Amino acid sequence: MAARALRLLIALLAALTLASAARAERLVLSVSQPQVLITSNFTGADLVLFGVVEDRAPGDAPYDLAVTVRGPQETFVTWRKSRVLGIYVNTDSRTFVDCPAVLAVATNRPADQIADAAVLRREQIGLSRNIFLQRVGSDFADVVPDDPFRLAFLRIKAANGLYVEEPHGVTLLSPSVFRTSFHIPASAPVGTYEVSVKLFREGQMLTEAHTSVTVRKDGYGQELAAFSETHGWLYGLSVALGALLVGFCANILLRRD
Repeated sequence: MAARALRLLIALLAALTLASAARAERLVLSVSQPQVLITSNFTGADLVLFGVVEDRAPGDAPYDLAVTVRGPQETFVTWRKSRVLGIYVNTDSRTFVDCPAVLAVATNRPADQIADAAVLRREQIGLSRNIFLQRVGSDFADVVPDDPFRLAFLRIKAANGLYVEEPHGVTLLSPSVFRTSFHIPASAPVGTYEVSVKLFREGQMLTEAHTSVTVRKDGYGQELAAFSETHGWLYGLSVALGALLVGFCANILLRRD
């Protein structure tokens, strides 16, 4: 009888362990404006992201959240100026390949309080921990965080409002509901902006979820942009002919006999 009770107890404990292991948090995301239209008077857009943590067990430790918004990829060149014969000229450069044109990072508290450095680096939480592929000679790699070209790249992007980090940018409305906002600047390029949300607890990442925002030009502007991308040579020829035609007409109208 005692042996049977022991077997039942072991079976119950095993079932509870499996149920606990099967329970996993899940993130549900909703963005206020999934599509942003750029018009002639576009000055930027402020978007709000709401999220809910599902399957949260009562009594669990508080969550930490990191939200990262990455814009379309681009190639960017940073230059180093040196004094040559009394004049400052560009003497060296570094090319950043396929880096996000826009990058915004928001957390509910400073990132170094969420997890240790190795986890933050692996998950690319924070501007300084993101990987920016660079062309170094004939190689492509990321370099040390305090590399002067890398620091200059981040400084230029931040000064233009394209790279932003908010250590208190995520608000926990309840233990399972959060809110954050991010800005699409007027100078932001068109394309798809990927939104990544990562959920942490006690220094460990539990799960992540993704959504996206599309930025595109409205009406005729979008059609013209699409035409220039798909028929580049024809678009360039049309622009050149148009410039010649405008110059010819202006010459006729303003000519003095």
